[in-house]
Amino acid sequence: MNKQPQITEKTRQKFVEVFCELYSQKPIEKISIQEIANKSGYNRSTFYQYFIDIYELLDSVENDLLNDMKKELANKELSMNTVQDTLYCLDKREHLLVLNALLGDYGSARFLKRLKNEITFDQLKLNVPQNHSLTPYLIEFYLTTSLSLFRLWLQRQKDLSPEQFLKLVENLYSSGITPYFKE
Repeated sequence: MNKQPQITEKTRQKFVEVFCELYSQKPIEKISIQEIANKSGYNRSTFYQYFIDIYELLDSVENDLLNDMKKELANKELSMNTVQDTLYCLDKREHLLVLNALLGDYGSARFLKRLKNEITFDQLKLNVPQNHSLTPYLIEFYLTTSLSLFRLWLQRQKDLSPEQFLKLVENLYSSGITPYFKE
């Protein structure tokens, strides 16, 4: 039986959307294939035509997001070519549901590690010593802090404009938090 590609993609996308909705509300262990199928308007057998299990669906969601990010970074001349560029690429309406799930309270620590691995040392225009015993710590601090701030920004429903948020991150790295304290 030949399926129409646009219908197939629409069905797959519906499973992804429902999964992300559920994953942003509860741990993956508490999500059943039956629940995803019911909320999607399909039956379990249709789910299995697209994914082996929930973990394959999670991998697919992560891979799609990371691949979109890579494409966007490769296709743009970005100003800073740093973590902020990555955050800029992630700040897209079509990624919001996925990011809320992956970076939410029940999100995957594995995804954060994969995301950090996508940002290579060469991409970071950090003025840190190369091949120094402190270098891995400095890079981890930089990446973890940036991603944590991005996660908070999403949780706060993007209460700052993207420009304000990226400027804040840049200012925090260059000047620290002292300028923001009241005197």
